[in-house]
Amino acid sequence: MTTQFKLNDDEKRELIETRRDLHMHPETAFEEERTAGIVIERLKSLGLSPVTGIAKTGVTALLEGEEPGPCVLIRADMDALPIFEESEEEYKSVVDGNMHACGHDGHTSVALSAARQLLKIKRPKRGSIKFLFQPAEEVGDGAKAMIEEGVLENPKVDAAFGLHLWNYMPTGVVGVTPGPVMAAADLFTVDIFGEGCHGAQPHMGRDPVLAAAHVITSVQQIASRIVNPLTPVVVTVSQIHGGDAYNVIPDSVTIAGTIRTFDDEVWEGIPGLFQEIVERTAHAFDCTVEIDYKRATRPVENDPEMTALVREIAVELVGEDNIVEEQTTGAEDFAEFLHHVPGCFFFVGSANHEEGKDHPHHSPRFDFDEGSLPLAVEMLAEVAHRYLEKYGSKTASRA
Repeated sequence: MTTQFKLNDDEKRELIETRRDLHMHPETAFEEERTAGIVIERLKSLGLSPVTGIAKTGVTALLEGEEPGPCVLIRADMDALPIFEESEEEYKSVVDGNMHACGHDGHTSVALSAARQLLKIKRPKRGSIKFLFQPAEEVGDGAKAMIEEGVLENPKVDAAFGLHLWNYMPTGVVGVTPGPVMAAADLFTVDIFGEGCHGAQPHMGRDPVLAAAHVITSVQQIASRIVNPLTPVVVTVSQIHGGDAYNVIPDSVTIAGTIRTFDDEVWEGIPGLFQEIVERTAHAFDCTVEIDYKRATRPVENDPEMTALVREIAVELVGEDNIVEEQTTGAEDFAEFLHHVPGCFFFVGSANHEEGKDHPHHSPRFDFDEGSLPLAVEMLAEVAHRYLEKYGSKTASRA
């Protein structure tokens, strides 16, 4: 089944051309100048009046309906990653060390195409659609920065929707999940200080390597012994640095990693737990610590009512058998929008195993099936349209 927003061949071709152009010219967090320029040009060509320079490179544009009503936000992220691309495609990155390894080039292209479809097919009767093109999702700072600069006001946003092209699902499948769908992500760096000495005489110093080994083990108590085992928590130490010689115990060791959970209450308490465990463990080995603990993103919590709306549309487009409840411990700063307003973040399958376009996100070989893009456009446009159709009429009846 299709919606009124189905793309014709020319529109599909433009969608893919836009995606490939963006893919060739990736820009990392808060440096999306060229990308934002293309967004601005396209929005102006549609007759919209974009607001630019929000959180450095962010862009918004408002599509106003015939009458006042609720405002629905449609968000797309624009930034790339500092990764060297390994690809033979003609549209591979021309910027050494940068690549679109997560599909944000697709997200930006999809949102621009959705804006075009919404203007082409039907201007909203009541309410407005705010298109938001966000920088710096990959570092977890872009959404918060745009919110701090007022993007949820003037007009006040009543609901927010976003999507992610998803290489963990095949093209034609849509992931829609009520409640927690993506995890909070915290980042930590711990410097452990002891006293260096000869490796043959460890009793003459205070060994930060031994302390670090026990800290790495001890912080796993958070997941295994402190948090309810029915509540998922991931504690990962992914880096350890210390020492320069095989026979010298160093003065210090640094460890770093990430902690993730879906639960808001657990998320709030983890920094204190982490600090207490690290300090007590290090002190047991007569070492001291300095902890740098950063809150990157909170959990992505989908509103049940907004999720039901997205699911209804997805069933119409791909059928009940192609709907899954997808949940991942990956993080997304769209969580910041959903912390302020109800909404839904959903996944559109983009993997094509036959074409070899099924490498994971953030891989130097990442690419997605461009056949997934038209469905993503239809989903996004129909969600915005149907939200206003449903909730705009409620606003009118209350008036």
